[in-house]
Amino acid sequence: MSIPLRKAAVIGGGFSGMSAAIELARRDVQVDLIESDAGWRSYGAGISLGGATLRALRTLGILDDFLREGAASDGVDLRAPHGAPIGELPTPRVAGPDVPGGGAILRPTLAKIMSQATRRAGVEVRLGCSFATLAQDAEGCEVVCADGQRERYDLVVGADGLHSAVRAQLFPEAPQPAYAGQGVWRAVLPRPAEITRCRMWMGGATKPGVNPVSATQMYLFVTEHRPRNERIPPEQQPAMLRELLAPFPDPLLQALRAQIDEHAQVIYRPLESLLLPRPWHRGRAVLIGDAVHATTPHLASGACIGIEDGIVLAEELGRAESVEAGLAAFQARRWERCRMVVENSGRLGAIEIAHGDKAEHAQLMRESLVALAEPI
Repeated sequence: MSIPLRKAAVIGGGFSGMSAAIELARRDVQVDLIESDAGWRSYGAGISLGGATLRALRTLGILDDFLREGAASDGVDLRAPHGAPIGELPTPRVAGPDVPGGGAILRPTLAKIMSQATRRAGVEVRLGCSFATLAQDAEGCEVVCADGQRERYDLVVGADGLHSAVRAQLFPEAPQPAYAGQGVWRAVLPRPAEITRCRMWMGGATKPGVNPVSATQMYLFVTEHRPRNERIPPEQQPAMLRELLAPFPDPLLQALRAQIDEHAQVIYRPLESLLLPRPWHRGRAVLIGDAVHATTPHLASGACIGIEDGIVLAEELGRAESVEAGLAAFQARRWERCRMVVENSGRLGAIEIAHGDKAEHAQLMRESLVALAEPI
């Protein structure tokens, strides 16, 4: 059955938007990807990816690029604050027996890989074009950009992130993102030879970790309880990150701490989440990714479920008799998986903040990883 649309707009050039654009273009849909940033930049340090994300990258045809430019491994090392091993978290080989169960990569590097795949797929990329308004009728949508450009489409995909302008227009009654009570710090550092896979230090409300992102680099991440959602001036961030690592006597962590000087590129981000109640579409416009289900990083699955959204959306439209039927099938297939990631991630964070039941934390982590390994 042929896909029931000819022309689509994807608003937002992040991971979920690029995934949708690639997969729709492969089904002979004429796709315009509309991105407000003229430089199509991706901010951030490293990003950890689970096996389900690697499976999605294989579907997009870019897994080999990830394996060449990022880092992949099996399992997660768990350490006490002084460095003694206390356990290991297994990571099943979801992407196939030939692919490790997880990995990490610099966020700008993954964005580059996906942007190149987007252009190869034949997507028309319109940079520096900010979405302004959307008007619908029974046959399609007209998108107007801030510069006055207007175009008509059979489908509009809102993939413009946590503070989505498309969501605000489609669902003005939608809840706002909620602060989770935690913040995460990230910095890219040279990779010591002993760090060959993800390692995390357990034992308190502050949780450091490291993960290789290439043959020579790794990224450091530190999650902390921060009661208020406040802006932290960039010039203060290196010293504050060093202070967070001070209580951990592990010599490795202290050696990393010593590398964080005033010239280090430290990135702090408050953790927020959002789960939009159903429906996720109105008429011929649909939301995907962080625009509809933003999650905290406790399951390392925010990018995963966004990328999966693009794949599933194209698959369901490809087998549907109408756009409406395809959008309904997309939502039905995605709701429970995305709900699980957002709510379980939030619960894991709440347990950490309250110094809660470690057994509940471990059980919830295991159940979530099993669910993520299931087919999408």
